Amino acid sequence: MSTTWRVPLSDVLVDDELLGVARETLSSGWWSMGPRVADLEAQFARQTGSPHALAVSSGTAALHLALLALDCGPGDEVVLPSLNFVAAANAVTRVGATPVFCDIVGPDDLNLDPADLSAAIGPRTKAVIVLHYAGFSCDLAAVLDVTAERGIAVVEDAAHAPGAMWRGRSLGTIGAVGCFSFFSNKNLPVGEGGAVVTADDELADRLRLLRSHGMTTLTWQRHQGHASAYDVVTAGFNYRIDELRAALASVQLGRLRQTNDARREHVRRYRELLDGEDGVSFPFRGEEALRDSSNHLAVALLPREASRDDVRQQLHRERIQTSVHYPPIHRFTAYAEAGGRRPLPQTDELAERILTLPLYPHMTPGDVELVAAVLASAVRTEVATGSN
Repeated sequence: MSTTWRVPLSDVLVDDELLGVARETLSSGWWSMGPRVADLEAQFARQTGSPHALAVSSGTAALHLALLALDCGPGDEVVLPSLNFVAAANAVTRVGATPVFCDIVGPDDLNLDPADLSAAIGPRTKAVIVLHYAGFSCDLAAVLDVTAERGIAVVEDAAHAPGAMWRGRSLGTIGAVGCFSFFSNKNLPVGEGGAVVTADDELADRLRLLRSHGMTTLTWQRHQGHASAYDVVTAGFNYRIDELRAALASVQLGRLRQTNDARREHVRRYRELLDGEDGVSFPFRGEEALRDSSNHLAVALLPREASRDDVRQQLHRERIQTSVHYPPIHRFTAYAEAGGRRPLPQTDELAERILTLPLYPHMTPGDVELVAAVLASAVRTEVATGSN
């Protein structure tokens, strides 16, 4: 029997505008990549300030395309934080390169540690994938200092970070390539989908070819009579997005500032109610961090004395859904020996304590207060039990 959540981890709001563009797109009779995709790409380029934005079928496709466009392959290494979704490592593996995992900073910053990044880089390092965890920028200045002097490309995994900023620039636009996700639980929810952005004209051309089988013209161009044939100039993939998801994404992109603002207020309230209480803490402190972040996730750190599984069970009994972002990649069987298995002490310690709380724009203040109250009670019970 499925659980009916009082407060789900994430939720999408379906309204007449989304239903309307879905009907309009379906009624058009053109469902594969076409004018709505082009409109979304132009809109996304304006929003990020990037010269080139390409809509793709998923955030994973975006990462795969980015590494292919940068010529990462067999014999190369790609450094990335282990505290990330496994898609990043899978993309590295699928281009034939070797993932090398680096540690995170610590309890105040769950992004990759630039010092450990520097230590992880070797003579075969071709690229670095940085994650902006929960929509908070990693220390890009330090990352760029480490990579620029070695000629190593930076791929920004901005799956958590649409609308987030770093020194007045959109996250995803600082490295060589930025990769975004439109998965249902993301800030720009569509179901499946994503985007790649770059300021490099040659990379953009290569990304476009790789996205669509290496073909020089697209079906929509031929349908319009702009071309009658095509050549294939490289081995590519079908990583295109369709018109329906592009239409939905355009609506969601127009709402991004408003929905990110709502997320920020919910995260701020969680922190007011919980940070420093009963040993609970939150990373990425400070008003500036909240303001510049997309606040994709509300992640709390539980005290060491508390069993996370038991805390989650108590929340579950109250029909409050939680999650863990993320089980570290280096602990999965497929990656247990990857990259020489470097020590990752901060990742290993903090991964046992992170807990993702419900967060979505249309939560009510009462929802946030309920989650906070139940969590606080569960932690107090766990700490008291553990101290006896």
